[in-house]
Amino acid sequence: MGGEICDKFRAQSERFGTRIFTETVEKVDLSKRPFIISSESKEVEAETVIIATGAVAKRMEFPGSGEAPAGFWNKGISACAVCDGAGPIFRNKPLAVIGGGDSAMEEAVFLTKYASKVYILHRRDEFRASKIMQNRALANPKIEVLWSSAAVEAYGNEKNLLGGLKVKDLKTGKIRDLPVSGLFFAIGHEPASKFLEGQLEMDEDGYIRTTPGTTETSVEGVFAAGDVQDKRWRQAITAAGTGCMAALQAEHFLQEHNIQMGKSD
Repeated sequence: MGGEICDKFRAQSERFGTRIFTETVEKVDLSKRPFIISSESKEVEAETVIIATGAVAKRMEFPGSGEAPAGFWNKGISACAVCDGAGPIFRNKPLAVIGGGDSAMEEAVFLTKYASKVYILHRRDEFRASKIMQNRALANPKIEVLWSSAAVEAYGNEKNLLGGLKVKDLKTGKIRDLPVSGLFFAIGHEPASKFLEGQLEMDEDGYIRTTPGTTETSVEGVFAAGDVQDKRWRQAITAAGTGCMAALQAEHFLQEHNIQMGKSD
């Protein structure tokens, strides 16, 4: 379904004259206008640029955590409880969340709407989440915290979906079976912004800073949309909203500078 929507978006944009280049951007020069975007085979000049490179959820690697056929990624293992947690394979089943920050607390609490029980696996004996988020999770009767614990293996069930985890107690070294039908990584995201370091202002985690209420970056004429500038919500609908904002702001920027729309190399 997501692929079909993307195909429709692409077809619509092409009907309005958009030219799409399937290239890997190797370098961007935002020091002056026109900005220069370089790939292996092409160099494009642009009077305005929208950065929408997204962010990738961090994942832990251990036996069974990867892609099929050897692993259970997207077959019970996910990095987005809000996206996947309401799915039928998770309903009324025991689930696990790995993490110790606000995101882990939020995802664990969210999953209690659907799960029979939610385990939070944390490597340490205290959370780094804010007190209010900790209290919300710890007060939920469906949530059990496995302190000083780490998943070391994921195994399947008769349907070739996730059936459970091997969990190691990091203090005693003992390994136990934890039957769960879902595992959600909540250990942060990495924005795809490294190639822009030194050119745009970013926060300590690499998210592009934008002026509140806008998609404007620290460079005039450069806008950022989606997860590369949104470290809180990270949802398709919020990304689409900021994408619309960025497009409108880019259009206004071109009009304000009397730059002809559609003019390109």
